[in-house]
Amino acid sequence: MHEAHIRLQDLSLGYDGRAVLEHVSFAIERGEFVALLGPNGAGKTTLLRSVLGLIPVLAGRIEFGFDRFTSPPGYVPQGEKLNPIFPLTVLDVVLMGTYGRLAPLHPVGRRQRQCAAACLDQVGLADLAGQPFWELSGGQQQRVLIARALAVEPGILMLDEPTAGVDPDAAVSIMELIAQLNRDRGLTVVLVTHQLQIVRRLAHSVVWVEDGRAHKEPAASVLAPESANPFRALRGSE
Repeated sequence: MHEAHIRLQDLSLGYDGRAVLEHVSFAIERGEFVALLGPNGAGKTTLLRSVLGLIPVLAGRIEFGFDRFTSPPGYVPQGEKLNPIFPLTVLDVVLMGTYGRLAPLHPVGRRQRQCAAACLDQVGLADLAGQPFWELSGGQQQRVLIARALAVEPGILMLDEPTAGVDPDAAVSIMELIAQLNRDRGLTVVLVTHQLQIVRRLAHSVVWVEDGRAHKEPAASVLAPESANPFRALRGSE
């Protein structure tokens, strides 16, 4: 039996006491690549943000196979924009990821800069470290935000629509990068996405979110073209 990285037990999730999802129970194994799929507004982002601890759960329990304080998850939020009025370079943005492991008021040092530079290299943008972040293309900005998440030095990477708003070629490149991090570094990956064609090739498991419920199944069975399951509606929209 594989080791559970995160285990959800009979969760109810939502806002202001109103449940969006109920009776959610599944485990994410260490090193697994999990895609969260479902219709718009079904609660995929709510589920992801609840696991991250950004939204308190209404009921149930989340168990972690790691210490979230000494080894926080890497997180790439949906549609994050950094205002160009702030003159942040690419390296400045990636350095933000190192802050979670620094003691209060402790300045960024050589180790943090080396870590940020290494993370930029992993996403193929080492040569853009000194460029203003806002001058980059959408695909390049997403790669920088992934590098920022990697600078946390996480064991799990959680991404919310990392390919939204980028061109198709950039989307494929970003998803291949995420798959490589999962494969080569053993990072557990959990992401919300609508890139079904890419997910079919890369994900190990899928969590389908719809009608207030979420259930997990192997990607190979639920994404197969001949499969008869709730994913058929999404497949029909490809």
